[in-house]
Amino acid sequence: MRMQQKISVIVVLAAALLAIRPAGAALEIDITQGVAAGIPIAVVPFEYRGSEPPPQDVSNIVESDLRRSGRFETISHDNFLSHPHDHRDINFKDWRLIKSEALVVGRVIRMATDRYRVEFRLFDVFKETQLGGFRYEVSGDKLRKIAHQIADFIYLKLIGEPGAFDTKIAYVTLESHNGVSTYLLQVADSDGYDPQTILKSSEPILSPAWSPDGQKLAYVSFEQGRSMVYVQRLRDASRQLVASYKGVNGAPAWSPDGRTLAFTSSKDGNPEIYLLDIQSGAVTRLTRNQAIDTEAAWSPDGRHLVFTSDRSGRPQIYRIRRDGTGVERLTFEGTYNARASYGPEGDRLTLVTNEGQGYRIGVFYLKNQELHVLTNTTLDESPTFAPNGAMILYATQQGDHGVLAAVSSDGRVKQTLRFQKGDVREPAWSPYNQKL
Repeated sequence: MRMQQKISVIVVLAAALLAIRPAGAALEIDITQGVAAGIPIAVVPFEYRGSEPPPQDVSNIVESDLRRSGRFETISHDNFLSHPHDHRDINFKDWRLIKSEALVVGRVIRMATDRYRVEFRLFDVFKETQLGGFRYEVSGDKLRKIAHQIADFIYLKLIGEPGAFDTKIAYVTLESHNGVSTYLLQVADSDGYDPQTILKSSEPILSPAWSPDGQKLAYVSFEQGRSMVYVQRLRDASRQLVASYKGVNGAPAWSPDGRTLAFTSSKDGNPEIYLLDIQSGAVTRLTRNQAIDTEAAWSPDGRHLVFTSDRSGRPQIYRIRRDGTGVERLTFEGTYNARASYGPEGDRLTLVTNEGQGYRIGVFYLKNQELHVLTNTTLDESPTFAPNGAMILYATQQGDHGVLAAVSSDGRVKQTLRFQKGDVREPAWSPYNQKL
């Protein structure tokens, strides 16, 4: 999101979304850059026992997850010397010969109509030891989720950090048919698959924000002809209008405890940041300045918020205490810094920055006040951390199309989630504890 020359960020976003082209459902994932020496891993296609093919190829999803993380080098099946499905069938020499350091084997068994048992084991090839394994019994519609959980387990065991494959992303697309435009707020797996439409509207939808428990989305809708903030429960699609004041209402952000929603409003004449108590509906004004204050984001401990303000003449990032005191400017590099949000540890921010070469994604380290630019494109926006802090999802432009892209927080891994038709905007990565 961008704020220039005292123009409201909400209005700028609305104009940007009005230019979005038709979106399609098909998705391609391009890994444009990975870690130079990812861990070599072999994922043997899981054995299937059943009369009909399962609705999901579990081992393929696991392998794809690991590959797109950029932290693994998945070995081609053409190089396999054997295809074991059980620990008793493994000849570790076969895997050392093709330079695999880790090995995944497993099977999927159809137990009954729409009931499957999934088994897998992870091995250290050189030590010839099992690192772990699980058995699940699930319905067919849960097979993709189980595959993501297996990939998360492997990532944790081999990288030493939690994975974030079994999470969701929210984003906004636009479909146009016969000159009629429909905006879609959608939720999909972290890899962009299995999209579910949460809201359809003929007017723009902006700024989706996940509640800490992953059960709700706050967002901005123009469906009544002006910007209003809604909170919608995902399980039953029930929703509540929480901010419909005169003027701008936008940029919602949940507090870590889920009790308070920060948002931007011009209800008192100038865009300021307000805090809404979800339970009581009470609204408290947080900022007081003649400049535009917007795009609030909470620290993980709930004690501070960062926000974008042009009170210094150009958009920069500021921090304020939860009680409205202690305002301080954080960013000084570049002519433009905006749309900041915290990483899960609270020690860094991701943001959009412009140092004269276009709008790019950066990470700002709070301790030493250093800004590291991670991307080299020119129209990047809306960055959002994965819940483990390893990756940052954002929107960018690729030719004539808007796409979602991801970059690791150290800049070494890059990928593009590209819908074959149309544009996608406004990504938001879910927390760990989403239950969809």
